[in-house]
Amino acid sequence: MPPETTPSLFECLQLKHQLHHLEGDIRDAAVVDWAIKRAKAEIVLHLAAQPLVRRSYAEPVATFATNVMGTVNVLEAVRTSDTVKACVVVTSDKCYENREWQQGYTESDAMGGHDPYSASKGCAELAVSSYRRSFFQQIRTDKDVYPTRIASARAGNVIGGGDWSQDRIVTDFVTSILAERPLTLRNPHATRPWQHVLEPLSGYLHLAAQLWQNKSERFAEAWNFGPAESSIIPVVELAELLCRKWGRGNVVIQVNHAQPHEAGLLKLDSTKACTELGWKPVWNVEQAVEATVDWYHGMSQGADPIRLTNEQLDRYCEDAQTAAAVWASKVVRTAA
Repeated sequence: MPPETTPSLFECLQLKHQLHHLEGDIRDAAVVDWAIKRAKAEIVLHLAAQPLVRRSYAEPVATFATNVMGTVNVLEAVRTSDTVKACVVVTSDKCYENREWQQGYTESDAMGGHDPYSASKGCAELAVSSYRRSFFQQIRTDKDVYPTRIASARAGNVIGGGDWSQDRIVTDFVTSILAERPLTLRNPHATRPWQHVLEPLSGYLHLAAQLWQNKSERFAEAWNFGPAESSIIPVVELAELLCRKWGRGNVVIQVNHAQPHEAGLLKLDSTKACTELGWKPVWNVEQAVEATVDWYHGMSQGADPIRLTNEQLDRYCEDAQTAAAVWASKVVRTAA
């Protein structure tokens, strides 16, 4: 599907000129099957989604169709493919049955979801688990043929440059700053695991590489890629940090009790990814906010978004190498 927002990161980075780009509806099983088989894909990363909680209340059927049946369509295309060796399905930290626990959710905790978005992500996780156990665990030892390895990945609340979607705090912040009006918060005291978008992306790519390289089922499981404990803060603290990093702006706390339900407390426990995959968070919440503000501020001053993005990719990879992240030792960056 084409980008919904104007501007969009896809268009700003001119990505259609840098890769083989096909547009299609994830809800169309035939299109998904055709695209994967036409590409003769060996690795599939499924990130397509209806990603907004508040929109899911207005469009519940479309949300379930996209997030659940869209995922099933990908899994079915992978199942019938002769080339796919590894698949990573990205869901959400909201896939868990939220009990407002103080401790972080681990991969073995129950799936659930109050709102349609969260429930759809829990359903997607169940679909992944079902396909994995039903179709992707039989090894044909007579011919040494190994099944496709399927994993799911759950990130925290991501921020970063290039997001113009509705009901996103960073989008609301940038819009407010440029319009010189206060930033109004709907759920100021809701606590979330904030992280820069490059953090979980590094986890998804590292996980995909492990699935592709290893014939065992060791990595064909669910994985959390969340931030460190210190980056799990209330919305109001994130908003104030955004204002400080930009150098201006102010926050207005306006609680609307008539709005749809959203979880008040959400934490992820990424111990498994850190100990078994060797993945680790690189940037804390302050560094994530600084990079986010730098990107949007640069855009507002007319900077080239491709240059801004490449500079941040380079900086993140360098910091990951300094932090001795396992995946970073294999990274070789080339100019776009």
